[in-house]
Amino acid sequence: MTLLRHGASQGFTPGQPFPLVDGHGDPALAPSGHEQALLAGKRLAAQHHGAGDDWASRIGALYVTSLTRTHETAAPLAAAIGLQPIVEADLREVFLGDWEAGLFRQKAAEAHPAAMRAIEVGEWGEIPGAESTAQLTARVMGSLDRLADAHRNQRIVCVVHGGVIAAALNDITGSPSFLGAENASLSTIVHDGQRWRLRSFNDTAHLDGGWAA
Repeated sequence: MTLLRHGASQGFTPGQPFPLVDGHGDPALAPSGHEQALLAGKRLAAQHHGAGDDWASRIGALYVTSLTRTHETAAPLAAAIGLQPIVEADLREVFLGDWEAGLFRQKAAEAHPAAMRAIEVGEWGEIPGAESTAQLTARVMGSLDRLADAHRNQRIVCVVHGGVIAAALNDITGSPSFLGAENASLSTIVHDGQRWRLRSFNDTAHLDGGWAA
């Protein structure tokens, strides 16, 4: 399973909150995010088409969340390989409570104590009204387990969010080290029928010229 973080999203302007989808801030991609999506899609499509008869290496399904930035990131890949993205709402980003709609970005930029504690100790529940890290992890891992069961011996791509990637990889490895996946980066996890294993994290070779089709 490949976890593709969405491309860079639109910046936040104080006093101009993002639209909400099911209570979650829903910015679209920035122009740079669209370019990142094209590069990630080109790389993954090349792997898909280059797999030949190796069906386990071809992309069998493409998942997005309920938020616009994942749909826009998935679009180039979907067009290139002819798959319709499937919405998996439980892989949406952590719910930030009172600091949704972009306010968390402002609080973090201002070094608000609760924002700094949340980042330092890895606990989203430090934010007023937010989902706790344990709640996020349970939601995310439950979703990934369901998808693994539904796609045994098949490669799938899930276009997700930075907080989701961190929750999954922290749980899989037992290390709190994975907050900070780059926009449009690739991380790969494998389920062997009993447990998850981390194969790669934060691969951005397609963004920095280190990869070619």
